[in-house]
Amino acid sequence: MRAFVCRGLRRAAWLAAMPAAALAAGPNEAGPDVDAGLNPGTSRPLWELGVGVAGLRLPDYRGADQSRNYLLPLPYIVYRGSWFKADRDGARAVLVDSERIKMDVSLAASAPARSKDNDARRGMRNLKGLAEIGPNLNLELARSVPGRWKVDLRLPVRAAFTLEKSPRFVGTTFSPHLNLDLAGVAGNWNVGMLTGPVFGDSRYHRHFYGVGAADATAVRPAYDARGGYGGWQALASTSRRFGNTWVGAFVRYDRLDGAAFDDSPLMRRKSALAFGLGVSWILATSSERVASND
Repeated sequence: MRAFVCRGLRRAAWLAAMPAAALAAGPNEAGPDVDAGLNPGTSRPLWELGVGVAGLRLPDYRGADQSRNYLLPLPYIVYRGSWFKADRDGARAVLVDSERIKMDVSLAASAPARSKDNDARRGMRNLKGLAEIGPNLNLELARSVPGRWKVDLRLPVRAAFTLEKSPRFVGTTFSPHLNLDLAGVAGNWNVGMLTGPVFGDSRYHRHFYGVGAADATAVRPAYDARGGYGGWQALASTSRRFGNTWVGAFVRYDRLDGAAFDDSPLMRRKSALAFGLGVSWILATSSERVASND
């Protein structure tokens, strides 16, 4: 029973940590009226709660040649507090919030993978799911006068920890991205697009691409992953709210040419594609309303 509860808590933690981008701008997306700050000053409920389901197709890890299908519960949580927010941009603690500069503490995550199901990793330890946390600086670069689009530069630095009973620190990442948000596309759809490089230290890359002496074979030599450039990433997502129903979808493309670990025996492909679709139903909202820029 205890093991079952622990597994449930780890899965819940992974779902809660999934970044907005990874689930079509997030399970925390509040629909077309939540337009990434393009319609400031609107009065909205302090919180909204709901439940749903998400179908995902994800590679075992970036650079893997095998992928998995996931059918997962999709919590819908929106909170518009003065310093803690859960909305289109994910769950975060807001540290600085000015017209052009925002700094917050944000979360990200990666899914676990069983090595027995992956040819490249067979016989090795399973890949633990990771939760990442760290400061994120957002610099607004441009926006349209009517407030239909905006472009910002996002500079998240995160520390990664395994999602298990005794979490382990497994390194840090830095992912500078250019982000474009569009509101009211083809009616009431929100669209988000971002792209940029991904960097990780040697400890982080070792978690995914390192091969210890005990795991080395004739076709999988020992390998000590280096830190540095970890490839390029591009993502597009869209979402819309129909009454009390939220719908979202995303597609993410990774290109790994020139990555610091591209000579790892666990690297089977220079590209990776992930996509998913989610539906949530909003079941309850706060009677208290607040001015919101999200």
